[in-house]
Amino acid sequence: MEEKREQKLDIELNAEIAQGVYSNFQIVQHSPSEFVVDFLQVMPGVPKAQVRSRIILAPMHAKNFYTLCKIIYLVMKRLMVK
Repeated sequence: MEEKREQKLDIELNAEIAQGVYSNFQIVQHSPSEFVVDFLQVMPGVPKAQVRSRIILAPMHAKNFYTLCKIIYLVMKRLMVK
C-alpha cells in the first residue's frame, strides 16, 4: 500500500489580487477540455457590462468549484432563515 505524503504549498497573494474585484453577474462557457467563468460588473440602467475577472478551469476543478458553490448556497440559505 502506498503512503500518502503531505505536501506543503507555499501560496503567494500580492496586494492587488488580495483586494479582489466586485462582481454581480457571471457567465459560464465550456468546451470538453475547459470551463471559462467570466465575472462581470453590471450597472443598473447601463446596457454595457465589463468583465472584471476570468477564471479558466479544467473539468475536474470545475466540478470542485461547483461543489463549493453548492456548499455556499446551503450556508446562505441557513443564514437567511434566521
